[in-house]
Amino acid sequence: MIIAATVIIAATVLTRESTAHQQPLSKGRGGVLADQYFLIAHEDRTGRSRLHPRATGLGLAAALLGELILEGRIGISEGDLIILDRHPPSDALAHDILDLLVAQPQHRDVRIWLAFLSQEAAVRVGERLSRLGAVEPVTRRRMLSTETLYMPNSPAQRNAAAWAPARLANLLVRGIGMSISDRVLIGLVAATGLTRHVLYDFEAHRHAFQSLPSAVGSLPADLRELVEYTEASVGSVVTVGRR
Repeated sequence: MIIAATVIIAATVLTRESTAHQQPLSKGRGGVLADQYFLIAHEDRTGRSRLHPRATGLGLAAALLGELILEGRIGISEGDLIILDRHPPSDALAHDILDLLVAQPQHRDVRIWLAFLSQEAAVRVGERLSRLGAVEPVTRRRMLSTETLYMPNSPAQRNAAAWAPARLANLLVRGIGMSISDRVLIGLVAATGLTRHVLYDFEAHRHAFQSLPSAVGSLPADLRELVEYTEASVGSVVTVGRR
């Protein structure tokens, strides 16, 4: 029963890629990008971020923008976001973000949007995963406040969450053809410092480490820019944190 439930949960998250409404300008299906990044970036037993929360937020913000690029709704050119298609995506969260971008034409710097979206990205993606049944909201009391974590609680949910990094490592180790969405995911994992949580065994994953640059380098120009600006933004966060 646990195995069957795990397969259902993992398939629900992954097959949103193929069931989303497809547009003519689409580079590939982006609907699962931020979901997969969220599962990789958080401990499946505690629900806590594996990285500094600001770095995780930036990775999730980039993944959400990446979904819109993959859906053909926006592009990036020389650091500026460009609206390509105002048609609302079928996913509610992607729809909300596109509306924000359209409503603020004076702000086009991708770094500004990464910083802004990063503030609520973990909550928004966690809520989306909760609606899919992949995680559950768990509220915990702290000294003077409470916090809500979105985490897999059942064995099936935890197994499905653990499959997210394992699937990515398997793609890199086997060197098989990867979708654009998976290559973006790999780029964001590397840009935010999550590589060691995906490729945790240097000897076993030696070939996979060698495959990383080509996987990211083969992305379309706007998605490469997205990865580069994400890496720079995370670097700024880390630098400020050390002062």
